[in-house]
Amino acid sequence: MKLEDLRLAPTPEGWLQEAVNQMPLLLIDHANCEKKAASTALNLMYRYVEHPSLIIALSKLAREELRHFEQVVEIMGKRSIDYRQLSSSRYAGELRAAVRTHEPARLVDLLVMSAVIEARSCERFGRLCMVLDADLAEFYRSLLKSEARHFAGYLSFAMDISGSQTEIDERLAVFLALDTKAITRPDAEFRFHSGLP
Repeated sequence: MKLEDLRLAPTPEGWLQEAVNQMPLLLIDHANCEKKAASTALNLMYRYVEHPSLIIALSKLAREELRHFEQVVEIMGKRSIDYRQLSSSRYAGELRAAVRTHEPARLVDLLVMSAVIEARSCERFGRLCMVLDADLAEFYRSLLKSEARHFAGYLSFAMDISGSQTEIDERLAVFLALDTKAITRPDAEFRFHSGLP
């Protein structure tokens, strides 16, 4: 499945305008998101050692996410933006609440959920390219290919483990519905994956 086949709900214009207005906060939270993405890959590697091809792919993905983290922190340094802790957005937690608790369904769901999060990040990078300054737009454009690859990788492994296209389609529908709800609902705090400001 290709990213465009998901038909993700578009990021609301109000969020994009807030991203322009709160660019330092956007970068800080983006750095946090890259760190969390690396952590997710590492956690899956530790938990599911019985899937060698998965853990090798996750190792590569974690390194790439950490490289993105470093790049964001470098950009922040050039713009005199101090890196600091932020509270997490509700986005990932709301998606995670739908993960089934028995195996192998839990692993399938974690992979599908991760694919949807990567897809949302990719969609937001694309939209940000249209509204941010030229240097940031170029940086976000450079991330599009890797995020799309992460999406495809997570989804491919979910299919390998499930073996059922019907199950994958059903679980994708669940997480996509949660994604749409999360990004279109009003949010008290602006974050990379927040809803309407």
